[in-house]
Amino acid sequence: MIRLVTHDAPDVVALQEVPLWALRRLERWSGMTAVFAATKLPMLGRLAGPLHRLDARHIRSALTGQANAILLRHALVVDESPEIVELNPGDRREKRVCQFVRVDRDGEQLVVANLHATADDVKAAEADLARACDALIGAGPAVVCGDFNVPGRGLPGFSPPIPGIDQILVRGLELERGPERWPEERRRSDGVLLSDHPPVEAVVE
Repeated sequence: MIRLVTHDAPDVVALQEVPLWALRRLERWSGMTAVFAATKLPMLGRLAGPLHRLDARHIRSALTGQANAILLRHALVVDESPEIVELNPGDRREKRVCQFVRVDRDGEQLVVANLHATADDVKAAEADLARACDALIGAGPAVVCGDFNVPGRGLPGFSPPIPGIDQILVRGLELERGPERWPEERRRSDGVLLSDHPPVEAVVE
């Protein structure tokens, strides 16, 4: 999945629900700088990786743990330490976070944010998104990516959302193309459909 989504050298890739065993491999697979935030610890410990690779359909995140991750092209200089904002403080079921990375390219700065909102609870997901939006107040130009878990939900002051729960929104920037979801045939490899979410792609001018 990582090799497929990075083969055409994107500037930024935002990932959610990455199994913890895969984090140390992200940079090798992608050739990009990886910044991640763990959201769930693995119940299986060191067995999580081998068992997940044997049966990824049944060995899921509750057993492998998971994280959000942002992949950045090396040409993008990380201007400061990544910030992690917890979106659902006090909720013991699963921690939901938004990562914020300020990047600098040719003297231009912008914030890249990656989030995964609460699932199966629209009110909780809306609260998560509101906290993420509050954290971006005054941050200037920004790109927000992630699984919002609310269909067609945008953020105030950002570009319009697309149908579905996975979004790329921009503020203070112009979209040249997209956002658009990959068609099913683009995310097949050796007859296997990669991921239960189609990647969303956009070109920012």
